[in-house]
Amino acid sequence: MGDIKEEVNESPDLLVPIDFSPNESKGSGRVLKLKSIHMIVAVAILVFGISGWFVLTAKSVFVEVNPITANIEINGGFYIRLGKRYLIRKGLYELRINNEGYHEALTQLNVNDEQSQIHSFEMRRLPGIVTIETIGVAGARVQIDGIDVGFSPLDDLLVEPGQRQLAVSLERYLDYGKSIEIEGREVEQKYQAILEPAWAEGSFSTIPVGADVLVDGEVVGKTPIDVEIIQGRRDLTLKLSGYKAWQEDFDVIAGVEFAISDIELEPADGLVFIQSNPSAASVTIGGEFKGLTPIEVALSPREVHEITFFKTGYQSNKSVFQTEPNEEKEITIFLNPILADVALQVSPKDAELYVNGEYRGLANQTIQLMAASQKIEIRKEGYVPYTTEFTSRPGLDQAIIVTLKSLEQARLEQIKPVITTFAGQELKLFYPGSFTMGASRREPGRRPNESLRDIQLERAFYLGFREVTNSEYRQLDSEHSSGTVSGVTLNNENQPVVQVSWTKAALFCNWLSEQEGLPPFYQTDEEQVIGINAESIGYRLPTEAEWAWVSRTNGSGVSLKYPWGDLLPPPENAGNFADITAQNYLGEIMFNYNDNYFATAPVGTFNSNYHSIYDLAGNVSEWVHDYYGAVGSIREELDPLGPELGQFHTIRGSSWAHGAVTEMRLSFRDFGEEPRDDVGFRVARYLD
Repeated sequence: MGDIKEEVNESPDLLVPIDFSPNESKGSGRVLKLKSIHMIVAVAILVFGISGWFVLTAKSVFVEVNPITANIEINGGFYIRLGKRYLIRKGLYELRINNEGYHEALTQLNVNDEQSQIHSFEMRRLPGIVTIETIGVAGARVQIDGIDVGFSPLDDLLVEPGQRQLAVSLERYLDYGKSIEIEGREVEQKYQAILEPAWAEGSFSTIPVGADVLVDGEVVGKTPIDVEIIQGRRDLTLKLSGYKAWQEDFDVIAGVEFAISDIELEPADGLVFIQSNPSAASVTIGGEFKGLTPIEVALSPREVHEITFFKTGYQSNKSVFQTEPNEEKEITIFLNPILADVALQVSPKDAELYVNGEYRGLANQTIQLMAASQKIEIRKEGYVPYTTEFTSRPGLDQAIIVTLKSLEQARLEQIKPVITTFAGQELKLFYPGSFTMGASRREPGRRPNESLRDIQLERAFYLGFREVTNSEYRQLDSEHSSGTVSGVTLNNENQPVVQVSWTKAALFCNWLSEQEGLPPFYQTDEEQVIGINAESIGYRLPTEAEWAWVSRTNGSGVSLKYPWGDLLPPPENAGNFADITAQNYLGEIMFNYNDNYFATAPVGTFNSNYHSIYDLAGNVSEWVHDYYGAVGSIREELDPLGPELGQFHTIRGSSWAHGAVTEMRLSFRDFGEEPRDDVGFRVARYLD
């Protein structure tokens, strides 16, 4: 150590290096610590801000589901579940609900502006699994709520839950009926029906034996006999050749045996076949009416019988005769007519006379007519024939005075302001005029296909007061179903028919024409419309111009914007539109209107328009005759029928699914080809 000190002292300028290692981990850790704190604070502030914003803007929503055990899944956005409630922002979300034993439901959750709201949903139970047996027999017809479901025994039958009416029937057995409660939810249930016999044992014997036994006119054997007879009031007849038939109505009670024993049959009467010239004369024997000639009667043998003949317009006649046992005889009587003079005074003078279809010369004459009902016809070309039933009275001066009507006069008198079709629809007659179709470009909601068009309607036409109903359409197509919307039926009898294409609607019009003997308006080839007969007065769809005239005119010269006027919302009972009843199904609705119908309503439920026509707006949109295509002309259009060709057809009017300003306007035009659940039709026809 001393030596070292000496070296240092001797060399003061010598530098000795010292090892140095910098503390890198300590220095860098200080910098990172400062940056992490800043980021954590920033993230916390951001999360706090977003959370606060979400809490302030979210709604408290209670989703109430029956059953309460259902699983609920909300898709389409962020939410926070707090117990039975959800914090969720306003908007439309997909809601999926499932529960064992129930149909899975996929619907929409429409969260509105209310801070606290409840949305209720009802799940439908799955069908029950039902077994139905008939004790001791098989092959019985089984019905549930009046609908055939098969023949017994039936296993694993799927039946919708609820109170149901079970009915079982089998030939020769009493009908069985019972009210049953189906639990549903795929619960297995078994029902057994005991069918009671519907017959009774009957015993028959006669003196002499060998008589045919007839039950309701059907031979079941010869006496003596034991036979099973179905219950009810039965016509029992015992019949043996050479003897009078024995007959009696008998109440047969199921399970109660009965006997008709030792019936003594009486020998048969003589048989007489009676004729007269002319025929259809009334016959009395011994003062008792027997019927009209020709007639066959049985009379007691070896007795004298007096027969009297009567016929209106003829002198009466009498005859007497007798018969032997089992003898058959024929008699014929001739009756003399009673005549009277009748004078005919007819205009025009050259009209012709027919009596009972037989030509009798010019009508102005005096003729002899029988004192009986005669069919008198007076005819002349260009005039309506006159027909009457006339009975002359001998001893009185009688005359027939007739003035024929020309065909044109009769036609004008026969025009009816309201007609009824074969299917039951009522149509009103219109004498239209000039008006302007379409809408101004300045009108809110106007679409490019609503060009203004000057229209002149000269041909008078009939138009249905109401849209065609399911009941009326099913007179043509009994299997047609208008379907359902979100579980709500569109298929009731008085709801408008939907789910029909334009072609089906046109074929319905042709069917109506066929039923009434009118020339068809639409020319067809194998159920396809290939053309029209524009001169036909058969039934058809209304033209777009006719539809627009009836819907938009009210005699003021100004075209209506809506059926009720020019402002929204509609007044109460104005029509069936997309309103608050359909808010969970439709996207765009009128929140300040309630028509109380989710989908279609019975036709004619709401107020009619100025012309007393119903549902031109709302309920269902309507097929019209015209092809859809380019429209408009610099000249006035006369009774237009639309483009001659096209792929689509025009649809006019709003429906239960419409709630926007564009669609509610009477000038709104749509088009299509295939059936829809909100498109129906009404019928029209030309006057001549």
